[in-house]
Amino acid sequence: MTNNWFSGTVNTVMGVKKESQNNNQENIPLNGKKIVSYVAGTLAQIGLMILTLWLANKGFESLIKYNLNEKINISIVCLFLTFFTIRSRFFSPLDNTRSRRQYDQVIRPKWAPPPFVFPIVWMSIGVLRIVSSYLVWQKLDQNFLAIPLIVFAIHLALGDTWNTIFTVEGRYALAVPVVILGPLLSSIILAVVYGQIIPLAGWLIFPSCVWLVVASALVTRIWQLNRG
Repeated sequence: MTNNWFSGTVNTVMGVKKESQNNNQENIPLNGKKIVSYVAGTLAQIGLMILTLWLANKGFESLIKYNLNEKINISIVCLFLTFFTIRSRFFSPLDNTRSRRQYDQVIRPKWAPPPFVFPIVWMSIGVLRIVSSYLVWQKLDQNFLAIPLIVFAIHLALGDTWNTIFTVEGRYALAVPVVILGPLLSSIILAVVYGQIIPLAGWLIFPSCVWLVVASALVTRIWQLNRG
C-alpha cells in the first residue's frame, strides 16, 4: 500500500500517466515533414524557455525592490526552477505526454528496470538539476539569462523531443541516435559548463549523465528487440 501510494505520488508530480492513447508510429515511414516538425518544435521550445528566463530576470529585478525576506526570494526562485525543470514540456508544441503504456507494451531486455523506477529516478535527477541550477544562478550574480542556464534549457528541450519520439510515438529506431546526440550529449556538456562555474553543480549533474548512458543502452536494446 505504501509503495503504491509513493509511486502514485511520484507519477503525479512528474506528470506520468499509466494509460494513454496508443500512438506507436514505428512502422509509419519517417518523412521530411515529420523531421522538420521535430526540429521546429525543439527550436520553438528553446526559444520560449529562453524568453521565460528573460522574463524571470525582469521579474526578479522587480521582486527585490519590495525588500522581501531573503528566504521568501529564495523560495520563489526555487519554485520557478522547479517548474522550469520538471514541467519543461509545458513550453513544447510537440506532444510530450508522459506515459508508462509504451514502455509496458514493448519487449524489454531482462536487465531493464521496472516501469515504476523511471519516475522516481527522474524526480531525483530533477531535484539535483534544480539545486545545481540554483547554485549556478547564485554564482552568476543571480542572472537567469546566463549562458549555462541557456544550455540547461537546451538540454531540457532535447530531452522532451526525445520523449515525443520514443515514449509518445514509439519510433524506436529514431530514438536511438536522438537520445545519444540529444539528452546524453547535452547532459555531458551541461555538467562541464556547470562544473566550470562551480564544481559542485557539475557533480550534481553527473548522475543524470550516468542515467542517460543507461537509458541510451536500454533504448538501443528495445529497438533491437522490437524492430521485427
